[in-house]
Amino acid sequence: MNGEALTNSQQLKQTPLHGLHVDIGARMVPFAGYEMPLQFTSGVLKEHLRTRSAAGLFDVSHMGQIALRARSGNVLDAARALERLVPLDIYGLVPGRQRYGFLTSERGGITDDLMVANLGGHLLLVVNAARKLMDAEHLRSQLSDVCDVELLENRALMSLQGPKAEAALMRLAPECVMMRFMDVRRLAIMGIECVVSRSGYTGEDGFEISTPAEDARQIAEALLEDEAVAAIGLGARDSLRLEAGLCLYGSDIDETTTPVEAALTWAIPKVRRRQGSREGGFPGAPVILEQLDSGVDRIRVGLRAEGRAPVRADTPLFATEGAEEAIGGVTSGGYGPSIGAPVAMGYLPRDLSSPRTQIFAELRGKSLPLSVASLPFMPPHYKRG
Repeated sequence: MNGEALTNSQQLKQTPLHGLHVDIGARMVPFAGYEMPLQFTSGVLKEHLRTRSAAGLFDVSHMGQIALRARSGNVLDAARALERLVPLDIYGLVPGRQRYGFLTSERGGITDDLMVANLGGHLLLVVNAARKLMDAEHLRSQLSDVCDVELLENRALMSLQGPKAEAALMRLAPECVMMRFMDVRRLAIMGIECVVSRSGYTGEDGFEISTPAEDARQIAEALLEDEAVAAIGLGARDSLRLEAGLCLYGSDIDETTTPVEAALTWAIPKVRRRQGSREGGFPGAPVILEQLDSGVDRIRVGLRAEGRAPVRADTPLFATEGAEEAIGGVTSGGYGPSIGAPVAMGYLPRDLSSPRTQIFAELRGKSLPLSVASLPFMPPHYKRG
């Protein structure tokens, strides 16, 4: 995880679900300026496995929700404007669908990753907690000639994940069964209008639910009344996303990594690449398009270690046992409860990035052999049909 240390003089913010977390026994920790639940009484391991086997409810209200509205009233004008800042096909994003992507810098680095949803009248962006103020200001500075940008302060966001997520939400919003992966709809939950997407950060089927802040607790409590649903903290959220091979901003990706180096080229559509009808036009396009054509020197890979000792973030990687010069490093690592073994992600030279390539990490003064592994470690279970 990528928490932020705070001094005593800094005031931790609280999400609309803070009181519920405390009431049901959460262990609270500082994270991205908020007091957030690391785990509940059952512990990280059981919370992780509960999400894989049944359903877990996560509070992700610390994330930023940003409404992007074209002053013309035409959502396509907002889409055209946003394409100035992202290497995505936003113009082709139809109402009721959302897409993963990233904001880029002039050097081609990733300044944040995000979800973009077309709600018909406007676009809704979900961005990382530590970057939301900067993202909102960036959007205003670049798009204010066309769009109004509103950082939504009065919303909560929760994520319901796992194979029994649909059944749990269906009790409160029967229409959710009609949604497929990356659909987004306005649904009434307990008579409250919410924005619901069929997506998440675990590799499991599930939903992200944006609610009015004042209604978040009653909706969360109603979901938790289902015996299949348990409250899940940040600890299990991190191990679940690692098994799913999903990037964490500030750890696996940041302004020093390009989308090509991060192995996120699948998110850049042909229409924005060379010879596409809307080629380039986003920050860092010359760098990123050249890398798409010619390749990169390093790339994000999955890593599997022998034994049961996890290899953590910032561990250096070496080409041979006992080598003195590191060739790369681990960006995320830990124990994969669903796999029963350590898993990690990191960056390696391109010529050492093929699956089953052996490399070494230094762990407690000893060389530990690792093998490059295909991502994700756990196959996804999204509802695509």
